[in-house]
Amino acid sequence: MFNSPFLAETGAIVQFVGRFFREGFRPRYEVREFFYQCFVVGYQSLPMVGITGFIMGLVLTLQSRPTMAQFGAESWIPTMVGLTIIREMGPIITALIFAGKIGSSIGAELGSMRVTEQIDAMEVSGTNPFKYLVVTRVLATTLMLPLLTVLADAIGLYASYVGINTQGVTTLALFTNNILSGLTFADVLPAFFKTFFFGFAVGIVGCYKGYYAAKGTAGVGAAANSAVVVSSLLIFILDLLAVQITGLLGFN
Repeated sequence: MFNSPFLAETGAIVQFVGRFFREGFRPRYEVREFFYQCFVVGYQSLPMVGITGFIMGLVLTLQSRPTMAQFGAESWIPTMVGLTIIREMGPIITALIFAGKIGSSIGAELGSMRVTEQIDAMEVSGTNPFKYLVVTRVLATTLMLPLLTVLADAIGLYASYVGINTQGVTTLALFTNNILSGLTFADVLPAFFKTFFFGFAVGIVGCYKGYYAAKGTAGVGAAANSAVVVSSLLIFILDLLAVQITGLLGFN
């Protein structure tokens, strides 16, 4: 009855997370590899995140403008778009793009290293592969996704400004003032903090799937694919929990 693959997989991931916290903050620290992974995870994701953020803000503005115009509420478009992007759309869309690009990359990279026995060779040579391969990547994804989300939000809001000016004239100062007047710290801080958990989920799932990938080339593909699927599902679950918690704390 309880011999469920889902429960077994969940338990294995929980054990993997426990091992991360046991070994992640003990010397020796792989500082150089950590900064390299920040470059790979963060800097090389900028183009995709930027393009996605721009399209998100532009489409949201152009789609909402006709409806808002029917009610004579066009002046509320910056406020509505700002709240939508900063509270939900920005973090979620960025995290999903991040999971698709980085989660699959980590799963495939570590999976290929497992298949070619490079991880086994590191263990034999006395190097701790978990600290070098897993800890650095999980910390990098945890720290880089919030920064990428802030960037995507800013680009999305600028795209909204461009979209508004396609059918009218609004100054950047007025547009910015309308957004800021509708925002509070209760809108910004929970949305920002939950991206740390999104980044951690993407990193830990990608590393787990790759680190324990099955032998053979098919195992590498399965690791990359399942890393994207599981991390994307976790992002939605964490977002649901974040909404419930912020509601209980009175932030909604």
